[in-house]
Amino acid sequence: MKLFKNQWTNIIMIVIILAMIIPQTRKPIQIFVNKLISFAPSENDEDDQVKIANYDWVLEDKRKKRIEFSEFNDEVVIVNFWATWCAPCIAEMPSFQELYEDYGDKVKFFFVSGEQHETTDNFMKRKRFNLPSYKMLTKAPEPMDGRTLPTTYVISKQGNIVVDKVGAANWNSESFRKTLDRLLAE
Repeated sequence: MKLFKNQWTNIIMIVIILAMIIPQTRKPIQIFVNKLISFAPSENDEDDQVKIANYDWVLEDKRKKRIEFSEFNDEVVIVNFWATWCAPCIAEMPSFQELYEDYGDKVKFFFVSGEQHETTDNFMKRKRFNLPSYKMLTKAPEPMDGRTLPTTYVISKQGNIVVDKVGAANWNSESFRKTLDRLLAE
């Protein structure tokens, strides 16, 4: 009987390992696991909040229009560095979509990718997202660093980075919505 149990355990482990090796099954599993373990992002302590060095940053939207980040230096801004191939990025996108539907007219959202506009636009259409995607034309201002994906920054009207989250999160949580509401009221 014990031998039979061990065989089933071995078979299950082999199936899981094979599923993680095969690219067609690995990505959906990674997305599912990231959604399971994603929690609401936490706000930085006031002492740990860093101010953006400057707003000199040029982005390009999917219509190839130049966007000057400096135009938004007195607004609440969310900057998310992402990629279409990044499983944690994909896992958090539905929560961003829900948040964007409610806050898109109050908060400025920047979904920044190093990929071509055609790639990100096709991804957004396929997933039925209408999130605004941009490409960097110049380097992001310090201390924002999008080398690890996903990385998200929430910036107050005063230019303080209130949230800096590396990895997937549930951005549509009640606690994060309260944070946004407080920042908008300031």
